[in-house]
Amino acid sequence: MTTVALAVTDGMLHFELSLAYEVFGSGPSGVAGPWYDLVVCGPAAVRVGRFLLEPDHGLDRLRRADTVIIPGWADAEVDPPADLVEAVRAAHEAGARVASLCTGAFVLAAAGLLDGKRATTHWAHTRDLAARYPRVIVDPDVLYVDNGNVLTSAGKAAAMDLCLHLVRLDRGSSIANAVARRLVVPPHRDGGQAQFVTAPVPAPGNHPLAELLPWAIERLDHPLTVEDLARQARMSSRNLGRHFRSVTGTTPLQWLATQRIRHAQELLETTDDGIDAIAAATGMGTATTLRRHFKSTVGVPPDTYRRTFRSQSRRAFHEAAPRPGADARRF
Repeated sequence: MTTVALAVTDGMLHFELSLAYEVFGSGPSGVAGPWYDLVVCGPAAVRVGRFLLEPDHGLDRLRRADTVIIPGWADAEVDPPADLVEAVRAAHEAGARVASLCTGAFVLAAAGLLDGKRATTHWAHTRDLAARYPRVIVDPDVLYVDNGNVLTSAGKAAAMDLCLHLVRLDRGSSIANAVARRLVVPPHRDGGQAQFVTAPVPAPGNHPLAELLPWAIERLDHPLTVEDLARQARMSSRNLGRHFRSVTGTTPLQWLATQRIRHAQELLETTDDGIDAIAAATGMGTATTLRRHFKSTVGVPPDTYRRTFRSQSRRAFHEAAPRPGADARRF
């Protein structure tokens, strides 16, 4: 029997904690032999969301676990507790496999376990992780990273991907698939977290591109060039590039490419337009070009993205729509 220890502290995110507990707390029906021995370890009673959780053991129990899982917590801007960091480092030195879910990666980084390694976390925190721990090779585009005895996952549902991956490593694909069926989730998801990342336009304000950016977005179906943008902004191409770096953090052509992909995502989610029509509407020219750039940027082909996000959009719409006779004003 493999011991899995959940390392908890105040402010843990209950979604990731509950998810790990579901996967490792009880096995699917029909599986022969014992399941994981799951223990919850913490310094004392800890607050998880609105709930107070009483751990089974102290943090020193982590050293005797085969696998240690660190869920994320809400305030990732604050350094993780020193006792938790030290306990996780000691468990790793004792031979434990350690895995972080979402912002739990900050604990592994603080413990030095990610130095020189690829790692990920929720896309909203990848820049912060890279800035605070420059020796970590942060990959913002993946659902999880497996370095053997150190693993990290992106945010929220990606924690399930990593937990199922651990079960697959320990018990095989058929058992992992059975766990996924019990929890009514896919056993494996295509692509990375790039498909879930938003790419907002800078808010209107007092900067040199305030009028140019909306103008360009309205003309994504045109073959815009840097010269076109510079002419519209009444500045040189070099000056335009400098302002784009300052305002958007990228080059004019890279920004245009991102906006074209973003518009393609919106059309895939909200319309029944074919790939050729979407390619024309986004200035990609041909379906082949759209598919190539979309897969490279988002991580999945346009058709796969549409199946995933169109079904979610329709489900959300039906759940939010008022029932016949209901008072629509409450929505």
